Amino acid sequence: MNKTSLKLTFNAPNDKTAMANLLLAHGAGAGSDHEFMQSMAQLVASQGVNVILFDFPYMQTMQQTGKRRPPDKLDKLINSFCQQVTELDSALPLFIAGKSMGGRVATHIACLDRIATCVKGCVALGYPFHPPGKPEKLRLDHFPAIQIPLKIIQGERDTFGNQQEVATFPYAERFDIKWLVDGDHSFKPRKASGVTYQENLQCAANTLVEFIQLHV
Repeated sequence: MNKTSLKLTFNAPNDKTAMANLLLAHGAGAGSDHEFMQSMAQLVASQGVNVILFDFPYMQTMQQTGKRRPPDKLDKLINSFCQQVTELDSALPLFIAGKSMGGRVATHIACLDRIATCVKGCVALGYPFHPPGKPEKLRLDHFPAIQIPLKIIQGERDTFGNQQEVATFPYAERFDIKWLVDGDHSFKPRKASGVTYQENLQCAANTLVEFIQLHV
């Protein structure tokens, strides 16, 4: 297996002792350099968490060739994420998280014994409960096997699972979800909502850090 280089992009400020490391995976269509990923990493790091971003192998190929390609199959993504966990050598508590597809992969590796022994918790930023327009194709079968605390941060009108429909899903009583006001899949609200995109991003970052503080 080829190694995927880790990119430690944001450290806790010098005036704060880092409480944990957060390994944060990107979504299907954009890599670690996407504005969402960079903004979230900065907001979380400013509160005392080291944030490590990485790109899945297919995304690295896209960046090298300039040609779009679909994500790798789930088992390859899972193996890649697991590799990132094992390559990160640190005495700090470790948490895993991901945006959309990255969050889905994170929940899958949270089911593995070898991950549960070294990872304190998992966060999904905009969990893709189902493909847009296909609520019958749920991605929840593995949820009962998750072995570590899980937090989901979701926009209220996310087309991959909005607030109204998620309440009807299997295992809904087990979900620990923070709903972001009028947010879409990227947490962006409509202007009429009275909430700004930056406010939703900040709320998401605060929620993530509070989850880490609870479980370090």
